[in-house]
Amino acid sequence: MTLKLGQLAPDFEQDSTQGPIRFHAWLGRSWGVLFSHARDFSPVCTTELGEVARLHDEWARRDVRVIALSVDPVEAHLKWEADIQSTQGERPRFPILSDSNRCVALLYGMIHERATSPATARCVFVIDPAKKVRLIQIYPPSTGRSFAELLRAIDSLQLADAQRVVTPADWRPGQHVLISPRLSDEEAARVFPQGFEARSRYLRLVDLDKAPS
Repeated sequence: MTLKLGQLAPDFEQDSTQGPIRFHAWLGRSWGVLFSHARDFSPVCTTELGEVARLHDEWARRDVRVIALSVDPVEAHLKWEADIQSTQGERPRFPILSDSNRCVALLYGMIHERATSPATARCVFVIDPAKKVRLIQIYPPSTGRSFAELLRAIDSLQLADAQRVVTPADWRPGQHVLISPRLSDEEAARVFPQGFEARSRYLRLVDLDKAPS
């Protein structure tokens, strides 16, 4: 199975370091990040779980629930958590799923169903409160993931859902955004009374923090 953006994220029930989890019920009305790891005690993934743990307040501020996955059993995950705390200075406060039966990996297309190795690809799925997949990333084993970029992307998604805007390249919160091309100039003038800068008929910049004229 290959997931696509906008598709309903598959539900599942699986054991974890925090007990059995029914995924959709666990998410509730929050955003979610599901990210997979090939195996426990791998060096790159160890640094990643430590970084995600350090970003606890950032996930909470955005109402994002984070959950990790690897094919190893819960007992190995718990030992890995202790090692992460020892080497990274933080212990994960989020659950790590045990996917030894590869149920979740197959549901989310993280591993080919005829593959001989049980290890999953290093994937990231961002899921919105409607349980729709909004972002998919796949990283090679040698490259650590950028969680600063993931937070930036989530900020963009949440802003686009709340406002009728899209974000430009390398956008950061507080910077100018772009008016959705779905809005005519007349509609844009009503939606953004502070005014906007039209650099072309489709490229219209607006400052959301600026007071209306």
